[in-house]
Amino acid sequence: MKKQVWKRRAFTVALPPPDTYNKTTMSRQIILANPRGFCAGVVRAIDIVNLALEAYGRPLYVLNEIVHNAYVVEDLRNKGVQFVRSLDDVPSGCRVIFSAHGISPEVRNRAVQRGLKTIDATCPLVTKVHLEALRYKKQDAYIVLIGHRDHEEVAGTTGEAPDHIHVVGTVEEADRLEVPPDTKIAYLTQTTLSLDDTKEIIERLRMRFPRIEGPNVDDICYATQNRQNVVQLVAVKTGLVFVIGSVNSSNSNRLVEVAEKAGARACLINDANGIDPEWLSGQPSVGLTAGASTPESLVQQVIERLREYGFDEIKTLQTVEENVHFSLPAELEKATEARQAI
Repeated sequence: MKKQVWKRRAFTVALPPPDTYNKTTMSRQIILANPRGFCAGVVRAIDIVNLALEAYGRPLYVLNEIVHNAYVVEDLRNKGVQFVRSLDDVPSGCRVIFSAHGISPEVRNRAVQRGLKTIDATCPLVTKVHLEALRYKKQDAYIVLIGHRDHEEVAGTTGEAPDHIHVVGTVEEADRLEVPPDTKIAYLTQTTLSLDDTKEIIERLRMRFPRIEGPNVDDICYATQNRQNVVQLVAVKTGLVFVIGSVNSSNSNRLVEVAEKAGARACLINDANGIDPEWLSGQPSVGLTAGASTPESLVQQVIERLREYGFDEIKTLQTVEENVHFSLPAELEKATEARQAI
């Protein structure tokens, strides 16, 4: 079957009209990061939900948030999608979509037991980490998973080999690892962490366990790395950076940390209403980026809000051009084609 490439769906996010602002006659600049916003995995996950609605109609359930962005979730909820925290909340025989963050085999098996119809929207890069975990499990390896314990992606990956995987989030935790002698050891990383995020932990692991194996550099999520690389450059050029993203978005929080490490003040905001005018006092320029699950419509609305404060010049700082696309699940492709043929 010919591979299909699906373009992202447009989001229209309504914000309250801006208040009356004190405009300034001084020209002020927005330094806009590129790449920013949606990655291929997020585009695919959102398209899966929208196309499933068109192909199958309602009711349609999604386990957890399809991606970590409040506006994306609300947009889909307004279309009739129901988000649940447990498969027990999905009526038997109904259709449920697994989020982009991935799930454990236990959850997948539970869905089968409940007689649910499932569609897997797991990001292919997350699936790749799952497969590596299974490969190391077959080798009876001690697997170090570098990531955040409370993140859904880490929970899903750990579920592939719960007796083999040990989650490490800091260098101190890496120091406390006790690995049995003559045991094969390998490490994996959460996809929303970049090379820079994991560098110190990996260095410590290699120092303690010289024979440790790890993924190729190509296995690191391209979108996470690209967005951190460019926001670092943006931060150097301005003293204030706005990162648009939800508070539970791991990659958005990492962008804040990267900008701060580069010397700028960084603020995580949900939308234009998160901007405090006090932050802009005396700022000739501001940086602007967005997490990998943030719709571009929010970026444009923040730009319009900043224009109200006199930031009338926009300069784009681009490091690379992203052209990654992931195909849809085969079942959904067939259902979509059948519907279009009617």
